[in-house]
This record gives sequence, structure tokens and C-alpha cells, in this order.
Amino acid sequence: MLVTRRTQMSKKKEPHLNPEQESTENTAPQEATETSAENVVDSAESDTIAESPESIQAALEAEVAALQDQLLRNQAELQNFKRRMTEERIRDRVLANVELVRALLTPLDDFERGLLSEADNEQVKPHLKGFAMIRNSIIEVLKSQGLEEVEARDRPFDPKVHQAVATEKQPDIEPGKVTEVYQKGYLFKDRLIRPAMVKVSE
Repeated sequence: MLVTRRTQMSKKKEPHLNPEQESTENTAPQEATETSAENVVDSAESDTIAESPESIQAALEAEVAALQDQLLRNQAELQNFKRRMTEERIRDRVLANVELVRALLTPLDDFERGLLSEADNEQVKPHLKGFAMIRNSIIEVLKSQGLEEVEARDRPFDPKVHQAVATEKQPDIEPGKVTEVYQKGYLFKDRLIRPAMVKVSE
């Protein structure tokens, strides 16, 4: 009985596959391989498109343009810095000269007052000529450096350059004119360093 069953089991046939099923099973691995290969090709083509010569050139041109723009900005900043430094040095020199010139005005005023007060003294007249020459030489040197005397006498009063310290009524003079100068005013390089002290008609 056992022999018969074993014989029957041994005689059982393996499941039979029709040609279509065999074809499907045989082609499935091949299709998977082809699909994988196509994906690799597509990925490679995508990378090639992303790194095409045109895109690389465009990226390089953009980078060059950015660098050129930054270079121009740096050059402009450098020029502005140099200009500011030059202007500051000039301003510092001018300010230093202004203080020096302003300090010299008081001795010049003393020279002028001394020359006027002793003009009638015959004994000192020869010395006054020498003092006048020294004063005039100093004035000429200062004028060559930018000193200008403020015009005042017989001029309309200008509060920008004149300082009224007295007024007077004169029928033959129109109001608002400078009739007398007590102390000369000066400009240095077009900058007022001392206003003229004047008397003004009412």
C-alpha cells in the first residue's frame, strides 16, 4: 500500500506553464534591466543638460559680471576715501592758517594805530616810514596767501561782514551806509575771520 502511494506521488507531474507565462517570466528580468538602464541614461542626460556649455558659460559670465561690479564699487569707495582725505588735509591746513592769520591781525592793528598816532611827530617820522614798510610787507604776504580786507567805508551796511558799534544821523547821507570804520575786517580764502567794526548812518 505504501509502495503504491509513493509510486503515484512520483508520477505526479510538475505544473505545466503555457508559452505566454514562460515568455512573461523570461522577459520580466530583461524589462527590469532595460528600465534601470533607461533611468540611468535619463539621469545622465539630465546631468548633461544641466551642465551644458551654454549653462556653464552663462554661470561664468554672471560671476564675472558680479566681480566686475564689486571691483567698480571698491574703486569708487577708494576714490571717495582719497578725496575725503585730501579735503580734510586741505581743510586742516586752511584752519591752521586761519588761526595764524587771525593772530597776526592784532599786531597789524597796533602797527596801524601807532602810525596814525605819531604821524605829526617829526622826531619819529623816519622810524614810522620803516614801520609802515614792514606792515605793508606783512599785509602783502598775507594777501598772497588769501587775505582780503572787507570793504566798509561808504558802503551799504552788510551784517554778514560788518559789525555796527555806533550809529549817527547825517542829513546828507542816506540811512544804512557805513560812515566810519573803527577796526578793519578781513576775509581769508573767502571766509570771514573778522568783521569790520563800523559806524552806520540812520
